[in-house]
Amino acid sequence: MMKTMDEKALIEADIARFLGLSLDVLLAGGLKEAEERHLQRVLETIKTVPAYRAYLESEGLDPDSVLTLSDAKGLPLMTKSGYINAYPLASRCQGGSLMLCDRVAVSSGSTGQPTFWPRSVRHEMEIAVRFEQVFRDSFRAHEKRTLAVVCFPLGNWVGGVFTSSCCWHLARKGYPLMVATPGNQPAEIFRIVRTLSPEFEQTVLLGYPPFVRDVIDQGVSAGMDWSDYSVKFVFAGEVFSEEWRSQLLLRAGSRAPAFDTASLYGTADGGVLGNETPYTIAARQFLAAHPDVARSLFGESRLPTLVQYDPSSRYFETVDGTLVVSGDNGVPLVRYHIADRGGLISFDEMQGFLMDAGGFSFMHEVLGLGAPIRPLPLVFVFGREDFTVSFYGANIYPENISVGLEQPASIDQVTGKFILEAIEGLDGEPRLRITVECRQTFDAAEGLKEILQQTIKRELDRLNSEFRHYVPKERKTPEIVLKPFGAPDDFPLGVKHRYTRR
Repeated sequence: MMKTMDEKALIEADIARFLGLSLDVLLAGGLKEAEERHLQRVLETIKTVPAYRAYLESEGLDPDSVLTLSDAKGLPLMTKSGYINAYPLASRCQGGSLMLCDRVAVSSGSTGQPTFWPRSVRHEMEIAVRFEQVFRDSFRAHEKRTLAVVCFPLGNWVGGVFTSSCCWHLARKGYPLMVATPGNQPAEIFRIVRTLSPEFEQTVLLGYPPFVRDVIDQGVSAGMDWSDYSVKFVFAGEVFSEEWRSQLLLRAGSRAPAFDTASLYGTADGGVLGNETPYTIAARQFLAAHPDVARSLFGESRLPTLVQYDPSSRYFETVDGTLVVSGDNGVPLVRYHIADRGGLISFDEMQGFLMDAGGFSFMHEVLGLGAPIRPLPLVFVFGREDFTVSFYGANIYPENISVGLEQPASIDQVTGKFILEAIEGLDGEPRLRITVECRQTFDAAEGLKEILQQTIKRELDRLNSEFRHYVPKERKTPEIVLKPFGAPDDFPLGVKHRYTRR
């Protein structure tokens, strides 16, 4: 069945909007416009998505009684179990049909059962704006010949193909951009960089943080001088520390974290929801150096991912300390509970906080004059609660451990991957065990365990007030287990790493 003229016109209009409007215009809407757009999307979903009408009725609501923004904000939360898994895929799409979509991504949650997320090319246009914001504001890619090397796995997973497609949209818009798609194959990445990068003014590697770190390290071992290629980075999928960012850039020959890196906050179900900007990176660097200030802002003893977002594209709310998002997709989302702990900060609130905390001089030093600062709201993301380990009543976060690993005394010997767990020792007392992956070219030297014990304990004491006050002094030193690179039981290659184990 062919798409109707109206359906084709809608697709063409969204593509034309992205290609024809400047980034400044695309990001010019304010909160009032975003709220109006959110309400219209909710009403459209109620009207055109059969599963959503049925879902509201099952919750005891009359779908046609939703008329105002206040009504929309009172709607029940969408959840994976209560909505996504409870209704057939086609009925969750507009018109109750998959025929308005032309591509699909697959995700697997903690159960390992695949979930399918169809979309159309028109749904990629709003996500392409996030990539344009990074490539233009951070990398100045509208002025420089740029090679983008997609290092995410290729296939039905959302990362690789979605990223490639959005980068191709940028090239179509006129950016002097070539996109290479080696996926997560280090040898092919090296071949592309060595052959093609000399033809460009800068090279952007896009991938999961631990994998990109492995690529940089393996390249150094193979004799590559990354500073020859003016390398930039786009990350997604994990929270990382500012120490990790600094060490990676040191290996790549960069000294400008705010302009050479950007992390995306994205999910298979919602697409890219927000992105780091020079402004948020500079703010995060200041907060990383002042953990007490960061704790007063975020309420926890760990540093979250901090990004800006466009509320007219993805409309965020918070419920009980977790994030809720609405947005247009092949499967439209209305108040979808993505189960990430985090919160929202308006741009003006962030500006006021930084001024009161003494962060403005630091920000100006990092950003310099003329840095692109857009007054977009911010969202901070800790990730899922089930990645936390409880030890003597203290919540121990993987982010705390990462900082302890990424110190000068050990950074050349470990990959940054680890597994955190609380175990019962032979004496019946709990112990904090950290299994650490060594670098591929490194045989664990004598004394590395002791170095890691001391640096991790020191950083836990500095960053985590619960650890500092709850854990007995004699139990603060963690047990360290060293494993070789790619150890199949703990660090299998080619899969997304999980940092905690119970």
